[in-house]
Amino acid sequence: MSPVTMSSRRADANSSHLVKNIFIFLLICLPGSYCDSPMSVEVQTMDLLVGETRLFKFTQIGEYNETLAITAVIQHPDIVQFVPPTINIPGTERPNTTAKLTYDICAYGRSPGHSEVTFNATPSDIVDLDSVFMRITVMQSNAIYVISYIMGWIYFVAWSVSFYPQIYINFKRRSVVGLNFDFLALNLMGFTMYSLFNCGLFFSRDIKLQYFSRHPRGLIPVQLNDVFFSLHAVFATLITIGQCIFFERAGQRVSMTGRGILSVFICVVIVTGSLAVARIVEVLDFLYYCSYIKLCITLIKYIPQAYMNYKRKSTVGWSIGNVFLDFVGGFFSILQMMLNAYNYNDWISFFGDFTKFGLGLFSLVFDIFFILQHYVFYRNADEKKYNMDAKA
Repeated sequence: MSPVTMSSRRADANSSHLVKNIFIFLLICLPGSYCDSPMSVEVQTMDLLVGETRLFKFTQIGEYNETLAITAVIQHPDIVQFVPPTINIPGTERPNTTAKLTYDICAYGRSPGHSEVTFNATPSDIVDLDSVFMRITVMQSNAIYVISYIMGWIYFVAWSVSFYPQIYINFKRRSVVGLNFDFLALNLMGFTMYSLFNCGLFFSRDIKLQYFSRHPRGLIPVQLNDVFFSLHAVFATLITIGQCIFFERAGQRVSMTGRGILSVFICVVIVTGSLAVARIVEVLDFLYYCSYIKLCITLIKYIPQAYMNYKRKSTVGWSIGNVFLDFVGGFFSILQMMLNAYNYNDWISFFGDFTKFGLGLFSLVFDIFFILQHYVFYRNADEKKYNMDAKA
């Protein structure tokens, strides 16, 4: 092979190597070009105690030929502090696209509360940090956190079990006389809507994407226990409705008022569901409408049973065990909200979330009213009624 040929091939190789280096430079180092997830934090959610310091890692994939300054932008600096607040990442003449570099950051809890943390890069056009963020919660006491967690399970169990005293009484009496059918129908409609909302947000990837497109740094507001509770509630209500079919009901049925209310809710479901199928609104919007129906039903579902007890001057056939368990669930739910508000110094959310607090308080008021009906207002009437049933 001639020296000219060898020289030519060597020049071609050098030229190819140069083109490769230029391509890497354009891909990684020039402004406006990004790597796939070039930077990330070790955890996105962190719980701290006031005065506690916790270490976490900031990870970088790939090197740059320009020095970067990564600065933490803390939503509430009075709640949490980062040390150091800025990470300086030195540039290199020969960037390695596969290099993995980690940097230690200390998070220090200064006062109770919630704070989001995002990150900015200087220069700002080299790397995209929009997906890098943290949610930090600083609490006053870990013991209160544990107590609040236990309370959460108490009201979950109480509300889940609360369906069965009524089922047991119906089975024991072989009768559903005294149980209001409007209450049952509204309950079935409400828990069905609640199940649609929970299952859609928990299981559907597309719906989750719709949610995150609206709330990029949000958390899915549905957990597995929410799904279980709503589906179980539908199941238990269906069992009770089945008892209404086979047991003595003395001509009871869903009232015209109840049918009218249910018809309105069904029309809303059909219209919004059709809009979602036609892609005029997103499926997430349809699920929100379902949740609004559940809220409305929770506000009105106890009224028919309370009125029926008043009209009959008796609570026979209406389970007081159901009322007690519902009261326990509602009481611990509100108590948990109060403990969390104190532990995280978040009273604004406590009083600002009127829907959750108001519904819980509304349920407690009706439970107390049912207890008064059973043990005070119609106590003697109930005893007479039981005696008449026994003689029959």
